[in-house]
Amino acid sequence: MPPRRSSARRRPVALAWLACLAAVPATILAAPVQAQAASPSDADAVARHVAAAAQRYAIPEAWIWAVMGVESAGDPGAVSAKGAMGLMQIMPATWAALHVRYALGADPYDVRANIMAGAAYLRAMLDRYGDPAAMLAAYNAGPGRYDEYLRGRPLPAETRTYVARLAPVIGAAPPSQAHPGVAPDPLAWTRSALFAARGAIPSDRAAVAAQRADDAQSKGASDGRSTVALIAATPPSPGLFVPLSGRSSQ
Repeated sequence: MPPRRSSARRRPVALAWLACLAAVPATILAAPVQAQAASPSDADAVARHVAAAAQRYAIPEAWIWAVMGVESAGDPGAVSAKGAMGLMQIMPATWAALHVRYALGADPYDVRANIMAGAAYLRAMLDRYGDPAAMLAAYNAGPGRYDEYLRGRPLPAETRTYVARLAPVIGAAPPSQAHPGVAPDPLAWTRSALFAARGAIPSDRAAVAAQRADDAQSKGASDGRSTVALIAATPPSPGLFVPLSGRSSQ
């Protein structure tokens, strides 16, 4: 895993994140962020990455900023106790699947790459479960753990708190703690409105491969071979969306 980035590299993101707080209620903040000097061009670049990711994956920019704030408080070098990395706190197995498929480079702490990976994963969770609150819960706990919730196991306290903080921001109601007893539809993503008719836009399986990788982790896979096998079994695709306005594919 690349080392945690220095504070100097975190300054543009912290400043850009602070600049977007006007659209995000203060109640979601995970921790105070210290505003530090940074050039406007650096802060603008961060905002452009968020805007591009939101457009590419058809989710609101406010969702990305909100998740970023709770996950890392705008710190691109953040590393969790469980190994989640960067602004969007991407787990290693998820990063391993997404960065190869979308040519994001080898550095999970790269601001653009991490934002793109996080936005892609949010979109994948939304497509899988069809509900913004479920998307947040699965992003935090992993889809395997959220599937267990759907089968009757209560969500972890950490996840309940996480969703309670973010759900009001994205206009969603937190999941009920009652046992829902509704199994997820693993093929829901194939019917998403994001996909055009067959042949118009190439279907993408990378996000699903990432989901399966996390599923394997949540079920107790003890080494990386299971994750590698799941990803290797998924045929490569050129990308989830046709590039917009000349933007290069991830």
